[in-house]
Amino acid sequence: MPEVLKAPLAVEFPFTRSLSPVQSAFLTGLRERVILGVRTRDGRTLVPPVEYDPVTAEEIGELVHVGVTGTVTTWAWNHAPRRGQPLDTPFAWVLVKLDHADTALLHALDAPGPDAVRTGMRVRVRWAEERTGAITNIACFEPYDGRDSEVTVNAGEFEDPVHGIVAQARLDYTYSPGRAQTAYINALAERRAVGERCPSCRKVYVPPRGACPTCGVATAEQVEVGPSGTVTTFCIVNIKAKNLDIEVPYVYAHIALDGADLALHGRIGGIPYDQVRMGLRVEPVWTEGGGYPDHYRPTGEPDAEYDTYKELL
Repeated sequence: MPEVLKAPLAVEFPFTRSLSPVQSAFLTGLRERVILGVRTRDGRTLVPPVEYDPVTAEEIGELVHVGVTGTVTTWAWNHAPRRGQPLDTPFAWVLVKLDHADTALLHALDAPGPDAVRTGMRVRVRWAEERTGAITNIACFEPYDGRDSEVTVNAGEFEDPVHGIVAQARLDYTYSPGRAQTAYINALAERRAVGERCPSCRKVYVPPRGACPTCGVATAEQVEVGPSGTVTTFCIVNIKAKNLDIEVPYVYAHIALDGADLALHGRIGGIPYDQVRMGLRVEPVWTEGGGYPDHYRPTGEPDAEYDTYKELL
């Protein structure tokens, strides 16, 4: 059996969100090297602050200034930091109850090793050199054996408050298309298209998924299809996609390759966009070194009869 393909894959996008007044004050305070908590009606101080009491669900908003020193309540050693984490050398994840706070804040502790970390140890904030109003304005915590920090009540009123944040969301993983699609991709490298036939309903699916979506049974019999096919339906794209070097307008279509019982996607070229139509007969156009057809163009054959592809719409 041919080796199943696999490759590293990263999905990344910026996540933008607005901030409530409490969150705005907290992050703006970090920019100003101030840590704010919120006081509940029964006198508890929550850090990081929230808009509603987690016990009573009451709305809360009284901001108070807490210390930049605190006590480790629990911890775990991170021996292999990953991209985007606070430190690029081994460190401890810690929950720190800051002085004058009643809840703990999660962050990194810069320590030489796990033997240097213990529950109950005293730590203090190490501020980032550049601060814009984000949790990363706290670079990390560091061991501390000095006096408790003095605090004063702070209403959380700052000039130029932070009203929104942009976080880069990223997921790194290894993707494998599986046995069926590995065979499909390998065939494309030879400028062929292969599907798999369901042993029950006998339909041929391209690209194959390893199972029939209708019958739910495994598929294994390979069937070569195409290369020509029929446009079953299409849309005209009028908005240029970022990083896609295709001039608009252009046509993107569902194409039923000859011998297939499922239409696949493809761009239509070699014909004015306003002349593309259902039933148009097309063939693939390959580029040098391309792993899949660059686009499909008309074959010059008469259009397919509607009854020959109506079940594939």
